[in-house]
Amino acid sequence: MQSALDTGNTAWVLTSAAMVLLMIPGLAFFYGGMVRTKSVLNMLMMVMGSLFVVGILWVAFGYTVAFGTDTGSGLIGSITENAWLTNLMADAPDAALPAMAFVAFQAMFACITVGLIAGAIADRTKFSAWLIFSALWATIVYFPVAHWVWAAGGWIFKLGVIDFAGGTAVHINAGAAGLALAIVIGRRVGWKKNPMRPHNLTLVMIGAGLLWFGWFGFNAGSALAANNAASVVFVNTFVATCAAGIGWLVVEKIRDGHATSLGAASGIVAGLVAITPACSALSPIGSIILGALAGVVCALAVGLKYKLGYDDSLDVVGVHLVGGLVGTLAIGFLATDLAPAGVNGLFYGGGLDQLGKQAIGAFAVLFYSLIVAGLLGLLLKYTIGIRITKDDEVAGIDLTEHAESAYELGESGGGGVFAGVGHAARAKMEVE
Repeated sequence: MQSALDTGNTAWVLTSAAMVLLMIPGLAFFYGGMVRTKSVLNMLMMVMGSLFVVGILWVAFGYTVAFGTDTGSGLIGSITENAWLTNLMADAPDAALPAMAFVAFQAMFACITVGLIAGAIADRTKFSAWLIFSALWATIVYFPVAHWVWAAGGWIFKLGVIDFAGGTAVHINAGAAGLALAIVIGRRVGWKKNPMRPHNLTLVMIGAGLLWFGWFGFNAGSALAANNAASVVFVNTFVATCAAGIGWLVVEKIRDGHATSLGAASGIVAGLVAITPACSALSPIGSIILGALAGVVCALAVGLKYKLGYDDSLDVVGVHLVGGLVGTLAIGFLATDLAPAGVNGLFYGGGLDQLGKQAIGAFAVLFYSLIVAGLLGLLLKYTIGIRITKDDEVAGIDLTEHAESAYELGESGGGGVFAGVGHAARAKMEVE
């Protein structure tokens, strides 16, 4: 029997999966550069730690909950249908795309979504508690929400909400969870009083560049084929991000008198976030408009934490929650049926119908994630504890949680007898 496998599409999806995987260390660098010197390793570890945990859960039951046959509720897929993926290993002659290629691609979405949350609670969260939260939130929130949004039986999918690559399932979802945890855990010691500037803006820019590169796999890869839709999405993602960078820098120049590298990096991410749900529904012109709007709105939104009093360390709320809302709702205005999604928004004669659908999907995910993340945070807070002590926070979470520091200033950095020895053990050996 001749196989129906399309090797070109398979290669594109697997390449896109690898590109999205690269986004995860990119996110770690982006976040790691924005924290203080004494917190950078913990930030890297939080992002990579969630990758380890969620990757295993995805194989065990995450994929089948997200993309298994709907149970009839529109809420979750069959928990047993594809558990551990054993039944998806055999070649399917009638399939154009191997099931495992799709499994691999979507695994990266699950892992990076959880990692995004970490930026909201930087500098003060127990690493062990973070790993437990990652497992619980992925299980109770991300896997079901992915089913709602992308599975054929999911209730948001059936409603007709457009979310091509994750405005609701990824960014609004993670942003709402970050807000809830920031409130539950509380403010960093010295917040609003002491300067908490990024310690390494070069690292931030490298992270932003890796995210931008990988995001083409994130968005264009979601076409699941090397076709026209992927090409349109690629261009829309590119120009929206350029416009967002300009929009953010204009706000900075007018408001603060300077256009900063941190603003450029943040504008890149804001544009990528906003175009993610809309990249298949807009024209290039519409994408530029959306990107510029996202850059301006997100640049202004990051200041909300100072007015409202929640300590969102690395602006997960201002960029991902707000940017995700802007992009998801903009579809209701800027969508054109000339784009692959084939839907007209309000500005193209489509009326308010699509906008209403987008709003329902966006706010349903927002409130579900906000509430569940808050409850999980409280559960951990009053059981094992989720926050390090004040003394440990002042001393530096890298040393107290991981017994390491990112930079050994003043030392030769040579290996010698101490090569590979943890800092706590090294100190003990030096005393002896």
